Amino acid sequence: MTTKIPVTVITGFLGSGKTSLIRHILQNNQGRRIAVLVNEFGELGIDGELLKSCQICPEDETAENQETNIFELTNGCLCCTVQEEFFPTMLELIKRRDSIDCIVIETSGLALPKPLVKAFRWQEIRNAATVDAVITVVDCAAVAAGTFASDLEAIAAQRQEDDSLEHETPLQELFEDQLACADLVVLNKTDLVDAQTKAQVIELVKGELPRVVKIVESDRGTLDPSILLGLEAAVEDNLDSRPSHHDTEEDHDHDDEITSTHVILNRSFDPEKLQQQLQTFAQQQEIYRIKGFVSVPNKPMRLVMQGVGTRFDKFYDRPWQAEEARQTRLVFIGRDLQSLDIESKLIAL
Repeated sequence: MTTKIPVTVITGFLGSGKTSLIRHILQNNQGRRIAVLVNEFGELGIDGELLKSCQICPEDETAENQETNIFELTNGCLCCTVQEEFFPTMLELIKRRDSIDCIVIETSGLALPKPLVKAFRWQEIRNAATVDAVITVVDCAAVAAGTFASDLEAIAAQRQEDDSLEHETPLQELFEDQLACADLVVLNKTDLVDAQTKAQVIELVKGELPRVVKIVESDRGTLDPSILLGLEAAVEDNLDSRPSHHDTEEDHDHDDEITSTHVILNRSFDPEKLQQQLQTFAQQQEIYRIKGFVSVPNKPMRLVMQGVGTRFDKFYDRPWQAEEARQTRLVFIGRDLQSLDIESKLIAL
């Protein structure tokens, strides 16, 4: 009997660190031949490009072959477009099963993991692939800052009195569903909080887990891949133990006000001045995530800039290639985005 291809689903809210985690897996693949399927929210494939820049391809393979191991789905939420987007891509990967040891799927930060896992019950996929585990990445600093709870102690006390919390926002439900489906929780960016705050976040996360699930800490995704791969959970066979707010619904609703917009400019920016402007945007508008590539004057390297709220990270990932335009490309994800205001202020910077 042919062994099924193990598939690891990496989920987590916007900016939690999913792409960084997968980059580390690819760069420390321990000989595994890994295919990656990335679901973006928005038209620009920023995360897919970040993974392609890992330079993991063996010397005897071409860059073209390397790219075919990374698939980008940018047409909306993966859990909503399973049939149109995910299914044909999985069939293509199944055809190449002899050259693939495992598959890693990075969901959009706005995706529910359970509908995706249900697709692995389809006969055409079930016979050839299995969900090895669902890994949920949590941004410790963002949760501590009150992204999903304004008062951690009050929430903890209320949970002891009443298991069901009323008036939950769609984002809160999304956060809870991602945790409820997890086989492993990666608590990321713990270096940005003190020990007491981290302990509070861990208790909050445990309160959302419907069963005992291990929580491991990560410093910007630097975890041994052996911790993340090979859990053999066969998730599609035990979905009943993973409750969702949407179990009784035929389809699920997203917050329609959450949208993405992007800006592409044929110019360079001073990184510090650009970051200050982006932080101003995050203060003035309800922006959950900013990410993209920046052209920096007199620098041969491409700058990656990523923001969650007003907190930003940036690093140079690779040299600009001779055939590509040195553009600054940024994606903004949030509610009621003022796209024209964003673009005009960046142009004037």
